Amino acid sequence: VQLQASGGGLVQAGASLRISCAASEATSGAYAMGWFRQAPGKEREFVAAISWSGGRAGYADSVKGRFAISGDNAKTTVFLQMNSLKPEDTAVYYCAADYRFPLITWSSPRQEEFEYWGQGTQVTVSS
Repeated sequence: VQLQASGGGLVQAGASLRISCAASEATSGAYAMGWFRQAPGKEREFVAAISWSGGRAGYADSVKGRFAISGDNAKTTVFLQMNSLKPEDTAVYYCAADYRFPLITWSSPRQEEFEYWGQGTQVTVSS
């Protein structure tokens, strides 16, 4: 499956932004779809993940209560709604798909659990 992230941009602190991840085919066979981000000079970190089975979602503590992950009914697009954005949310955001095994943890899954990755979309939050 090929993934393509889009919707990033430059916003002010406190604003909202929704980014999308379009898949080349329905991702109903995935155990989880996720978002990660990488800020300059930092390692890539988990942001959010969703399971189509039961609609379970998990979030990093840093975004809990501000970000929401969802998908369309066709399971071809995953969204990340980002509210109350902060300058520290500035990063390149990547979407990913896990088709091998259920996630071990939903609060901080490892990048290695996801085998398909899209190119990133830049989100910049100005203060």
